[in-house]
Amino acid sequence: MKTKYGYLTYCSNIHPGESWSDHFLHLKSHLPKIHQSVSPEAPMGLGLRLSNEASLELMDPEVMAEWKDWLNKEGIYVFLINGFPYGGFHETVVKENVYRPDWATKERFDYTLRLFSILSELLPDGMEGGVSTPPLSYFYFDSNEFLRKERILSATEQIVNVAIHLIQMKLDRGQILHLDIEPEPDGILGNVKLWVEWFLSDFLPMVVPRIKTMLGVDRKVAEQMARDHIRICLDACHAAVSFEDNKSILSLLAEHSIQVGRIQISSALKINFLKGTNSLLDLVSSFDEPTYLHQVLIQSEDKTLESFPDLPQAIQNGKKQSVEWRIHFHVPVFLESYGLLSSTQKEVLELLNLQKQTKFTNALEVETYTWGVLPKEVQIPVSESIIRELQWVQSVLEDKNK
Repeated sequence: MKTKYGYLTYCSNIHPGESWSDHFLHLKSHLPKIHQSVSPEAPMGLGLRLSNEASLELMDPEVMAEWKDWLNKEGIYVFLINGFPYGGFHETVVKENVYRPDWATKERFDYTLRLFSILSELLPDGMEGGVSTPPLSYFYFDSNEFLRKERILSATEQIVNVAIHLIQMKLDRGQILHLDIEPEPDGILGNVKLWVEWFLSDFLPMVVPRIKTMLGVDRKVAEQMARDHIRICLDACHAAVSFEDNKSILSLLAEHSIQVGRIQISSALKINFLKGTNSLLDLVSSFDEPTYLHQVLIQSEDKTLESFPDLPQAIQNGKKQSVEWRIHFHVPVFLESYGLLSSTQKEVLELLNLQKQTKFTNALEVETYTWGVLPKEVQIPVSESIIRELQWVQSVLEDKNK
């Protein structure tokens, strides 16, 4: 829904359904209730998650027409698509497979262009639209730096081709569509600093000459075109896990004129070992589940960071000299603590308040997709959870949570 600080929505990756028909059933079951609860008097936006399989189905004109008719009837519109997970995302082991196929492959390129074609069809007149995507690839897919650099080169070439495609779409249709590349711990672009370095050192030097040659424009115009269509997806959970400071992140992005395609609003799990409770490791073990990657960054007393690719390795390592753990586990933003465990809700609040001070994006997307794998004692029905999350964000934006 439209707010003073941007369009607020949630991502449908919380709902299962890898085929379009299955996912549509879940949307029809949950969306009307959510819409009525959070935006009864106005249309509501949706961040749509489409698997590769679902995207192929939705390219059928009859299937698309049915979806558009339903959206119009319900007063719902799509302006964001989540294109990070290509394949199965529920009731299967995902882990590092969420990065496959990565940006070094034709499959990822074709899938992403298909998502932009779908978004172009669904996007309301006058709105910008974005597709989120992985941070090139998973760091540990490569055994050495030479192979990793080769993968980065191939991935960057493909993203340059996406940028060219989006520029051509704007010229043909007048729509501003952007690819929102999402830093994530243990991705090749594992944090905002690495993202910016890649954008400035790898992407821009490759894309700007292509645009100049294609359109006959000067370097400044070509660079601005590239910046308009390739943006960062700022995930509050990922930034918090990496112990990134929100003000520093935004300062870095502003310094280099990098646009934020969207904020993904979710909290990470946090453990403060200064409480000195021996049972903390036992408690966090209840969040060790087999579906998703739960990267862990551990801060010691001297502020140094140690990372683990998944929660079991961190648990096996023990707390040792740990002061604080942050775990990539998207927990609901309306919960500040889970007994002795806590969340990074404070960091989410800070980021939203910075958005209120200087509106640096127009898209605010709640993304707590791990609801189905949370410990049972903190679960509530999915629709109720989504409503509570959206209402909590609304209260922050409207200063009602003080």
